[in-house]
Amino acid sequence: MTTLSAKKQLDIRFSEVDSMGVVWHGSYMLYLEDAREAFGAKYDLGYLRFFGEGYYAPLVDVQLKYKQPIIYGMHPEIEIIYTPTEAAKIVFDYRITDGDTVMATAHTVQVFMDKQYKLVLGNPPFFEEWKKKWL
Repeated sequence: MTTLSAKKQLDIRFSEVDSMGVVWHGSYMLYLEDAREAFGAKYDLGYLRFFGEGYYAPLVDVQLKYKQPIIYGMHPEIEIIYTPTEAAKIVFDYRITDGDTVMATAHTVQVFMDKQYKLVLGNPPFFEEWKKKWL
């Protein structure tokens, strides 16, 4: 099976760290978002496409494991990997690395909602077409 992934280098900014110079835990959510946007740009699955097709894709599950502290001035890389599923959801796994060192890992799940904010239980047609194209 085809593995769909994307990578993005992160530039750790002063506004993302605490008084010790360590990345604040809330900043990791932004890094995951950056990775999802990079993936969307690479595979034509960006948020504007969701909106244009009449859907939202909110996060319903986020798991994050901190392995090593990320320090101000570092330039780690985040990798996002799509995990195929038959269910009406989008599943991603992430690795943030600095060289060979794993700094953090994460897992997210997004579901589909229509414009009336109702959960969509089946895969939207555009997403089924997307899966056929890329997988």
